[in-house]
Amino acid sequence: MITRRLLLQSGAAMGATLAAPSIARAAGKMIRLAHSSNEIHPGHKLATSFAEALEEQMPGAFNVQIFPNRQLGDDKQCLESAVAGTVEMAMVSGVLIPLVTGRPAFDAWQLPFLVRDYDHFEELALSPIGLKLQDDLEQAGIVGLSTADIGQRHFLSVKSQVRTISDMSGLKTRIVPVPLHKAIWETLGAAPVGLPYGEIYGALETGVIDAVEINVSSMLGENLWEVGKNFTLTGHYPWHATNVVSTGFWNTLSDEEKTAMREAGKAAVKATLAYAKEQDLTGRDELKAKGVEILELDNLAEMQASVAPLTDEWAKKDPLIAEFVEAARATA
Repeated sequence: MITRRLLLQSGAAMGATLAAPSIARAAGKMIRLAHSSNEIHPGHKLATSFAEALEEQMPGAFNVQIFPNRQLGDDKQCLESAVAGTVEMAMVSGVLIPLVTGRPAFDAWQLPFLVRDYDHFEELALSPIGLKLQDDLEQAGIVGLSTADIGQRHFLSVKSQVRTISDMSGLKTRIVPVPLHKAIWETLGAAPVGLPYGEIYGALETGVIDAVEINVSSMLGENLWEVGKNFTLTGHYPWHATNVVSTGFWNTLSDEEKTAMREAGKAAVKATLAYAKEQDLTGRDELKAKGVEILELDNLAEMQASVAPLTDEWAKKDPLIAEFVEAARATA
């Protein structure tokens, strides 16, 4: 069996070789777009769709080179690099944005069970409040160009199947160590453990953790199906990702170039959501073929009711979150 390490190494090599020659030009303003995802992951689609759309908007004006697979650092490092201006752009998990920038509003996307599905996400992402959330990032040194759901989250466990909320009790469950995720999983009785994305496979394999809340795309992209065979569908929140650009680079652009970047960002949202939606469904069949059992949670409504108070609690933390909650409930 080809090991995960070799797969990642080969993927990184392929990413370096195929960074963006089909969507970049030798001339034009250089944009290095860094991210941590594998090439089959919707996060990579968010990056490549942006580059393709930008080339359509202003042919030859930009030279976008994409560095996937943690070539320029893990998710958090990519975001920090964009904030610092050491790369022009990054595609990053939105959950990290409040952690790194101190801007809390992006938590709104992952309030449990608030965003209904991929279509609902698209409606919100391109709405006035979705764009306001992106604009808020300028105070932190980055400009948000596109936010997309790169895979609704479910629950993967190694040893025991999770069919009810009580089955989650005490399970050492990997989370991104942010207050919202900690509150959600403690409310559900799990024992949350903060770990970087790149350490999930090894932690599941060695028993450091018992479970992880994860999406289909990461199950496939990180080969987690090799170490976890019990995948419970919960769809508790979207995993949002955002293309961000450093304000240092942004401020060098003309108004025409900025408009082209923003329009390319909107186009990338639609393309990525279509890809993620399809992969979420077809990927389940692929996981089944690899020996993963796809399970349903018997008391999903109870899970929803248990974490519902967190939405109102978080809405009090920032006016933009409150506005987002209102818009999401109205459109749902």
